[in-house]
Amino acid sequence: MRVVYRGLAVVAAVVAVAVTLTVVLFPSEPDEVVARPVTAPPAAALPSGSAPVSGSAPSAASVSVSPVPSPSRVSASASPAPSPGSHSPTPGASLAPGYTAMEALYADPRVPRLTRDVKRMSLRPTGKQVIKDKRTGLAAPTLPRPWRTYGPAPFTSRQVLPPQRGTKLRGMFVTCPLPIMEQESPRDTALLAARWTLNHHPEGSKISWLASQPVKRGWMLAYRVTYGRHSSRAAVVVMDGGMSKPGLAFVTVPDSQRKHWRDIGRAAAGVRVLG
Repeated sequence: MRVVYRGLAVVAAVVAVAVTLTVVLFPSEPDEVVARPVTAPPAAALPSGSAPVSGSAPSAASVSVSPVPSPSRVSASASPAPSPGSHSPTPGASLAPGYTAMEALYADPRVPRLTRDVKRMSLRPTGKQVIKDKRTGLAAPTLPRPWRTYGPAPFTSRQVLPPQRGTKLRGMFVTCPLPIMEQESPRDTALLAARWTLNHHPEGSKISWLASQPVKRGWMLAYRVTYGRHSSRAAVVVMDGGMSKPGLAFVTVPDSQRKHWRDIGRAAAGVRVLG
């Protein structure tokens, strides 16, 4: 009987140890943080046209080196470039592939179409004094006082009106080599040049045409630039001065100095090729 009792005691002891291990290793209330399986973050949507992902798992090197793109980046890369005839691009933004300079011009809401009903203006040169711009091969008329010559940079010649209180805008008459790509037609080149001059007007400026006509070895455009409640009058003359690229003469006068608007015609009429 002693042997039987000892055997039962040993069995009881083994059972007790087994129960203890079960309670310790497998608790009835599992820790959610430990027990919950760790799942990978959802994969970002691939841009259209991307190669499909193979069924094999990515290598550790590819995971650590290639970051997961943010949704904003993915959507930006997935957006197709607009076709030349579609909605206009944002002003000032770089051109999408496939756009020509003239297609970008026609898509720009700041610049209206130049129609045949835009009239010519009388261009009567006055005065004999000129500023000789050898970089462009052009001569720019010296405008009467209070216009005065000013440091030309970043242009090659510059005349300005005195500054006005309460505004940074003032009249300016400059010449420089053509800052945009020359087109087959001088008229088209002048259109692109007028659009370029919006860089020198307040943000949100828009053009409305006042005059358009050929000049000797080039083209002239006169226009109004509106921005909010104010406006400027301006003109560009694109002329071949015999240099590697045509020369540009650009004059603009804000409405705060409107009494000098008559000088715009003088400036445009007096531009000529250096002889």
